[in-house]
Amino acid sequence: MMPDPSDLPDFFDTNPIDPIQSATGGTKGTPVKPKKKAGFYLSLQVIERFDRKFHELKLAGAAIDNKSMLLEAALAFALDDLDRGEKSKVLRRL
Repeated sequence: MMPDPSDLPDFFDTNPIDPIQSATGGTKGTPVKPKKKAGFYLSLQVIERFDRKFHELKLAGAAIDNKSMLLEAALAFALDDLDRGEKSKVLRRL
């Protein structure tokens, strides 16, 4: 008996089957949020302090996957602080 042609995969399909996801059982957890690379100039002192803190947290067992995750959290805190207006600690340091 011949297989039904409609059941065969279309290799030119715009949404083909991903062999990695098929082999590993697909993605688990929450979907990844889209991100965009950003570049900023920072002092060497801030970069060294950030790197040191990242590694200290990793050694302490903190649930930090990568430096981007730590930077995003720190930046969110700073932006929340700036929203406080005149009470902002960030504004007082500028």
